[in-house]
Amino acid sequence: MGSVFMHNVMSVDGFIADANDDVGPLHDWYFNGDTPIVEDAGRTFDHSGVGSSFKVSKASAEYVRTMWESIGVIVMGRTLFDLVNGWEGDPPTGDHVVVVSHRPKPEGWHPEASYHFVDDVTAAIGKARELAGERNISVNAGDVGAQILAAGLVDEVAIDVVPVVFGSGKRYFGGIDGQHLLEDPHVVVQGDGVLHLKFKVRR
Repeated sequence: MGSVFMHNVMSVDGFIADANDDVGPLHDWYFNGDTPIVEDAGRTFDHSGVGSSFKVSKASAEYVRTMWESIGVIVMGRTLFDLVNGWEGDPPTGDHVVVVSHRPKPEGWHPEASYHFVDDVTAAIGKARELAGERNISVNAGDVGAQILAAGLVDEVAIDVVPVVFGSGKRYFGGIDGQHLLEDPHVVVQGDGVLHLKFKVRR
């Protein structure tokens, strides 16, 4: 069985987007290098929807590529699904997506895509484990990710810290209550315009 890790790009002060869900410069590092993350030249997806290939520093490419290759399932909330329209049924990595939502999949939306809608975070991780097999599960940070962390279902926290201060907006850890202890970072990778960190969740 693979591990469950919570992941997102984050400002230094802990935000993944502003109040209007604009990521501002948080994703600039995806395009400031000369090394493709995905070696398949035919893959041109990116989070902003403009169709440019991800090209990052060599250090970031090695880190992100290894992470992406390990992922079998992405778990996301309905807000992100709606913002990116589920990446048009073609997620950046993994073979399956589980969406935590009280609303069903939009009627007629990409019936060929392996997207599964559930209304509970525990059920979401259960479905993701079923689909992932031996591969890892990536949980998008924010409110849904925080709920999964609070439920004790996250093994690792992965953060790509970008040198910008937002001041307000959508928090990496959502509205999580109480303290949740992490181990010292076991991965620290300096990229260009980003610092990649991984922490194991203390049990």
